[in-house]
Amino acid sequence: MPERRSAKEPKTHFVAAPHKSLSGESRPLTLSILRWYGLAFLVLAVLSAVAGFEVGRLKAFWARLKVGDLANASAAAASQPTADAVNAEFAELTRLAPQQQAEQLLELAIRHQPTSLDLIRQNADSWRGRLHNTDRLFDLVLTAMKSNDLRVRGAAIEVDLAANNLTKSPKTVAHLVKLIRKDPTERPFALWRLGALGNRGVQPKLVLSHLLAFAHDPNEQTRFWAVEGLAMLGTDGAIDPLLDRFAHDPSPRVRQRAAVGIAESGMLTHEQRSAAIPDLLNFLDDDALDSDTRGWVYGALRLITGEALGNNAQAWQQWWAHHDSIKKSRSPKGVIFA
Repeated sequence: MPERRSAKEPKTHFVAAPHKSLSGESRPLTLSILRWYGLAFLVLAVLSAVAGFEVGRLKAFWARLKVGDLANASAAAASQPTADAVNAEFAELTRLAPQQQAEQLLELAIRHQPTSLDLIRQNADSWRGRLHNTDRLFDLVLTAMKSNDLRVRGAAIEVDLAANNLTKSPKTVAHLVKLIRKDPTERPFALWRLGALGNRGVQPKLVLSHLLAFAHDPNEQTRFWAVEGLAMLGTDGAIDPLLDRFAHDPSPRVRQRAAVGIAESGMLTHEQRSAAIPDLLNFLDDDALDSDTRGWVYGALRLITGEALGNNAQAWQQWWAHHDSIKKSRSPKGVIFA
């Protein structure tokens, strides 16, 4: 999008059992029996005390463990907002002015709060004509467009269109095309929003044809933002034109922007970006490819695949041959991959 202006255990002493003295002198039988019983009771008492102590200590240990677990569980639960808390937060938002609603909901969407996405979709039409495209709102849209979640990017588009009072209609497409042709200073935003309208389902084929024409305009700035518009459009038909501008546009700036559009920016899905991999690999076989463009090819491959294979064409070709063979082996019979 166009830019503006981180216890020890007690020891048990076992005593030897009474017996006859070495001198052979005998003690009375009754007294001996009593002593035996007394000693036995003493030993049992000591053992009971030790066992009681250990059981008490074990109970205390488990009590502490359970209390600790409960405390940790309570802390974890407290860190997660309850459904009631979330509902209360959104109920409070409905009482705010449209500008604050849009800004706070988009900020929540950037933080991956799913309910905010639904509320933006439900309220965007009612905000149209009631929002101001302030620096704060613009910065939020720009941040949301960098999200790795296409739903968040889609929410940013809805807010931006509402903030600029652009209805999702063929009339708006015609208005933007006229603006692009008439006023070169308005082209960056107009081309970006033209692609965004097509992405929202407004005449995507017509939008594609207009963007294709502007992508071959003599003016470098116009081609640059037409390429960005193609990335914003995000349809299957936008992929080949992006690849064409990447390989053949005379401006390094436009070629680089096309590479970013294929790999990262805009509204193409991961599957659509992956579909461009064979063409990107074919670029590496072109000896006429300049070093900057070759570097952008490697960069695009890394962004799309997440693989860290560096600037080694053979390594990428080997990776794709292995990856593609696995994909084909898993595909339904009759489906052919590029």
